[in-house]
Amino acid sequence: MDVEARKSDAPPARGKAMHRFLVALNCGMLAVGAIGGPLLSRLYFSKGGHRQWLSAWLETGGWPLLVIPVAASFVARRARDRGAPVLLAPPRILLAAAGLGVATGADDFIYAFGLAYLPVSTSAILISTQLAFTVFFAFLVVRQRLTAASVNAVALLTVGAVVLGLHVSSDRPPGVTRGQYWLGFVLTLGAAALYGLVLPLVELAYRRAAGAGGRAVTYALVVEMQLVMGFFATAFCTVGMVVNKDFQYACRRSRGRRGGTSLGRRGTTRCWRGRRCCGSASSWARWASSSACTRCWRASSSRCSSR
Repeated sequence: MDVEARKSDAPPARGKAMHRFLVALNCGMLAVGAIGGPLLSRLYFSKGGHRQWLSAWLETGGWPLLVIPVAASFVARRARDRGAPVLLAPPRILLAAAGLGVATGADDFIYAFGLAYLPVSTSAILISTQLAFTVFFAFLVVRQRLTAASVNAVALLTVGAVVLGLHVSSDRPPGVTRGQYWLGFVLTLGAAALYGLVLPLVELAYRRAAGAGGRAVTYALVVEMQLVMGFFATAFCTVGMVVNKDFQYACRRSRGRRGGTSLGRRGTTRCWRGRRCCGSASSWARWASSSACTRCWRASSSRCSSR
């Protein structure tokens, strides 16, 4: 777990192998989450579901799964050093992760609201404009250098969103009005913009953690941050569910229904958890590579995210 990303010497061969394995693992989980999460979420709305807060809650509701790697990392540290801290992340970084978690929860709700009125193909193309927002905010927040490839990608994604906007009537789901379609269109773009801001802020938090007394940014520290972000994002959506009385609705719907509904919700939660976790972990992988080796590919720079 504790794969170090220091500023000085290059990591040993074993560290490089573990680093590549973790990047490959995150890319695989990111692919599964990016494909399965939106499909399962859209399936919920197409089958008559209309609880956006519930759908948003499912996007980060799998955060307890991260307790396993965090606990394993702590046990390993304690076996080597009896005085090892419970958590590697300093308090101010955890506080920043809590704020980013609330922002992620708001992004989840905006995305779920937009997905309720859009076909999954349109939503996927619109949410992919997150790359453009990520490039823009990364330039402002962490001074990420712009390249020809990133500018080309931004241009193509922008053109794709414009083309979709010109063909509103051709891909509206049944029962969705033109106004609702445009609402979903704008909200999905807003969700892409918000998460495009969150990812550079996560990378900034990594840099601040590294700057705190020469602290090493480890994979375990990244997972701890993801755990905190997932908890606060889920707490944010839980408050929305309580206000919207979604828990009472879910209990009523579950009575007399087959187990497939519950199974679908569990599958949605796991897909989104993999995507959300990998979005921020990929930022760590890119930062670690630049710091230790050349100081993988940005690993898609998308939802650990999430989404």
